[in-house]
Amino acid sequence: MGKEIERKFLVDESKLKYTGVPMIITQGYLLIDDNKVIRIRTINTNFNATQVAYITIKSSVVGITRDEFEYEIPYLDAISMLGMCDKIIEKIRYDIYNDEDDFVWELDIFKGDNEGLIVAEIELKNEEDIFYKPDWISIEVTGDKRYYNSNLINNSYKNW
Repeated sequence: MGKEIERKFLVDESKLKYTGVPMIITQGYLLIDDNKVIRIRTINTNFNATQVAYITIKSSVVGITRDEFEYEIPYLDAISMLGMCDKIIEKIRYDIYNDEDDFVWELDIFKGDNEGLIVAEIELKNEEDIFYKPDWISIEVTGDKRYYNSNLINNSYKNW
């Protein structure tokens, strides 16, 4: 069984230097309820030279941990499944590797109805992991459900 243990933070963009290859992420939700979400995601990099897609099933969060099952699926199937979703989230992601520890920050720059929102996530091995916070990390929003992508789909950042 897969586990996702992650913490989320807002970002001080004035201190941030973008590095790495941008990934264009498009995702939609086939199901959202209090106990689970089923997400379809496509990822494009290098001007569509690399296209991959995933279906992901996540349980509700307990603490900062939830069950997560993620499987690669055919890209064209994912495009068709995204057509079944009522709304779509688009974002640009950068993976930022930290020289201070072995963790990777995922920096998400939201587009569309969530334009202006930038969130950094770090996935941990266990809830007690200690990690280095770069100076561009700002306020922690881990427990704030407004920042869940599955909630942003129906309550966009522009409406806050």
